[in-house]
Amino acid sequence: MEPETEQSTELLSVRFNQDQGCFACGTNSGFRIYNCDPFQETFRRNFNNGGIGQVEMLFRCNILALVGGGRTPRYHSNKVMIWDDHQSRCIGELSFRSEVKAVRLRRDRIIAVLEHKIYVYNFADLKLLHQIETIANSKGLCALSPNSSHTVLACPGLHRGEVRVELYDVKKTKFIAAHEGSLACITLTLDGTRLATASERGTIIRVFDTSTGDKIQELRRGADPATIHSLAFSPEVDFLAVSSDKGTIHVYTIGVDVAGGLPPSPAIEAAPTGSDSPGGVTNRGSNFSFIKGFLPKYFSSEWSFAQFRLPEETPATMVAFGTKKNTLILVGTNGTFYKCSFDPVRGGECKQESYCMFMKPDERDQ
Repeated sequence: MEPETEQSTELLSVRFNQDQGCFACGTNSGFRIYNCDPFQETFRRNFNNGGIGQVEMLFRCNILALVGGGRTPRYHSNKVMIWDDHQSRCIGELSFRSEVKAVRLRRDRIIAVLEHKIYVYNFADLKLLHQIETIANSKGLCALSPNSSHTVLACPGLHRGEVRVELYDVKKTKFIAAHEGSLACITLTLDGTRLATASERGTIIRVFDTSTGDKIQELRRGADPATIHSLAFSPEVDFLAVSSDKGTIHVYTIGVDVAGGLPPSPAIEAAPTGSDSPGGVTNRGSNFSFIKGFLPKYFSSEWSFAQFRLPEETPATMVAFGTKKNTLILVGTNGTFYKCSFDPVRGGECKQESYCMFMKPDERDQ
């Protein structure tokens, strides 16, 4: 490991790995990896010559994708560096003409997201396999299924509010008109069969079937506009969690329509039906949902059945589902960590299980 410097640590990015069991942080002096449950720092690497703005893990293995960041980046922001931590060096490099907005990994693919284009590479030899043109994508929106038997990629299309879904296994492309406004957040289930989207307005979250492009659920976060920070499906695809700048984490049931009639996904049908499963729980619906065909969408969309409220003035918080049933993991860009649990039958307010500040603003590398 390279010598560490005495400098204040600045948190530049936070991102969960593919199974949401741990997360990686890019800092102005390197990167760190934390296990979610039990919470603990598992590794840190400090560099003496620059920061890491993006860290993309490949499950829990020694291979990571790094992009430089901060005031003094270790690598140029137009490069994706494939880092092997066993060898403590980069084993591959991808260079572009413009800044890399995001990187996504699966065992056989590397995805580099630029402002107007997405590049898909074969992991083994870094051969370019596919190029995708997108509308302006400053947020680096892109979702990739990690499941080895389903290769699905979702990204912005060429029109505002449109999602492009690449179904590589069947060699098909779907275009979904998800929202009227610009996209703010998208995510896929582990197997890529479901897509969740939110627009910049942040009041409605929609869930789609990726194979058909059909909308299967519409979920309401609230009436006031909000910035959606993250969306996360539970592994069994029975819940969806949403975080925003309003400071409330919302949890919705997936595959159950409060007005009746929507079929569940295959993953839900295969889920156990014991006391810890959602059973017949549904999201809250308006009292006027029985005449939803005659009223504005506000009255017919589904509301969250469980919530967790963060302290005021909390910055961007990423949400994921914990390894234990009915738990949420929340990681803030201010270095805060929360674990909370929700009642899958009654819903309501989530219970805080643990909290810590894993990175303080004035922390010094030691």
